[in-house]
Amino acid sequence: MDAPLSAPPFNEPGAPRTEDIELRLLLEAVFQKYHYDFRGYAMASIKRRMAQARQHFRVQTFTQLQDLVLHDDAMMGQLLPFLTVQVSEMFRDPAYFRAIREKVVPHLKTWPSLKVWIAGCSTGEELYSFAILFREEGLESRTLFYATDINAEALARAEAGVYSLDRIRQFTENHRLSGGKSSLSDYYTAAYGAASFDKSLRKNVVFSDHSLATDAVFAETHMASCRTVLIYFDRALQDRAIGLFKESLTHKGFLGLGSKETLRFSSEADAFVDFAREERIYQKRERD
Repeated sequence: MDAPLSAPPFNEPGAPRTEDIELRLLLEAVFQKYHYDFRGYAMASIKRRMAQARQHFRVQTFTQLQDLVLHDDAMMGQLLPFLTVQVSEMFRDPAYFRAIREKVVPHLKTWPSLKVWIAGCSTGEELYSFAILFREEGLESRTLFYATDINAEALARAEAGVYSLDRIRQFTENHRLSGGKSSLSDYYTAAYGAASFDKSLRKNVVFSDHSLATDAVFAETHMASCRTVLIYFDRALQDRAIGLFKESLTHKGFLGLGSKETLRFSSEADAFVDFAREERIYQKRERD
C-alpha cells in the first residue's frame, strides 16, 4: 500500500513560507471578525497590497497587522482600501461601451423595464458611464441600476459623484470614443477643482453593500457589468461570482467583463454564449 502523502516540513523546499501562513491567518481573522471574505482572492495580488498596508501602518509582519485589526475595530475601515482595488475611470475601454450602445441596447429596448447590476462599482465611474449612456439611448427612465461594492467608503464616494477635474479630460475622450451623443460637460458642474455629476443621474440607482464572495443574488437583472474584478479572484471564487450572475440574469440577459477576463475556463461557461467576443460581452443561453 502506498504511504499517505504529507506536507513537507517547513524547512524543506515546497513548504509554506512563514509570511504566507501569516497572510492567510490575517485574511481568516478579517473574515471571522468582520465578515469580509478575501480568502479566495488571488494571493499574489493581495500579498502585494497587504505589503503596502504593512508599510503604511509601520508594522514589520502580517501578524502585527492582524493584531491591530483584531484589537482596534477602526482599523478595518483603514485596511479595506488596501484589500479592495479602487481604480477606474468613466467609459474605461470605450470599445466596451460602444458595443453596449450599438449591439446590446437594441436588445434591451425590447424589455418594458430594465434592471442593471454594476458589481464592484468602486467609486462610481462605471455607474455614471452607464447612466449617461442609457440617458442618451432613451433607456434611463425605465432602468433601475444596482451599484454594489464591499467598500462602504467607495460607495459613499460613488453616491456623491464628485471627481477631480484633472480626470475629466480622459473621461471626456473616453465618452467621445464610446459613441457619446452629447458633451460630457452636459452632465456635471465644475467648481473648486472638482466635477460634480448631476444628481439626476443617480435618481434610479440603489447603492448597496454586496460581496461576490459571500452574499447571494438579490434581484433578477437584464444586464450585469463586472469589470476588472474577477482577475483578483482565484478560480473557485471566479466560478462563484459568475454563478451569481447566471442566477441573477433573466432569460437572454447580458454579462460584461473586463478586457483581461473571460468565461472560457469557468465551470459556468456553458450557461453563456459569446455576444461581442472582443469586448467580453456574453449572453445567457436560452432555456432548454
